[in-house]
Amino acid sequence: MKGKLYIVPTPVGNLEDMTFRAVEILKEADLILAEDTRTSSVLLDHFGIHKPLQSHHKFNEHQTAGRIKEIILAGRNVALVSDAGTPGISDPGFLLARTCAEEGIEVQTLPGATACIPALVSSGLPCDRFCFEGFLPQKKGRQTLLQSLSGEQRTMVFYESPRRLVKTLEQFVEVFGPDRPCSVAREISKVHEEHVRGTLAEVLGHFNAVEPKGEIVIVVGGAVIEKGEHRNKYKD
Repeated sequence: MKGKLYIVPTPVGNLEDMTFRAVEILKEADLILAEDTRTSSVLLDHFGIHKPLQSHHKFNEHQTAGRIKEIILAGRNVALVSDAGTPGISDPGFLLARTCAEEGIEVQTLPGATACIPALVSSGLPCDRFCFEGFLPQKKGRQTLLQSLSGEQRTMVFYESPRRLVKTLEQFVEVFGPDRPCSVAREISKVHEEHVRGTLAEVLGHFNAVEPKGEIVIVVGGAVIEKGEHRNKYKD
């Protein structure tokens, strides 16, 4: 009898965001795959979870996916976690999920933590329709992608590192215009969570004056639909 692959979200900040079901699945799994075993060990120890732990990250996932598939086919249940959030969302997970799905293995993804949704909902920008772009390419294809998004009418969500935030905001001002509404969420679900809202020019000015730190999510309003009307204004 085949086992199952469980994709288990882990907290992006506060450990209390872990769900009861996530803890139970990890306790019952035969093997836990972790993006960084050192990071995941802290979480597992906190919840008293003591199961075999194996590395599964972007540098080895092409080599390990086939082997993990065989382990599950042999009847063992495997749980996949990333350092924070939902595996597969800007983290390893897609390749293993696809490999297992193609083999007819049941893939169960638990609902849970991810940084993009709290940042989007808290931004004050429309969230009925949005596009998630994750991390932009650092070099090749970056400018082409940004230009292709210049006319995007949906709210856009990006991930960025603190050391590249100012440069990215400068590029957004250049491509999207200085008056496009924006919200930068920092340290979601942590003690020092912060949301900086305003136009791209205003938010850029803030982070030129204040050094950005922590995990960053950028939310940018979509393009103007009709002359004189912008669907991405902040609510009063």
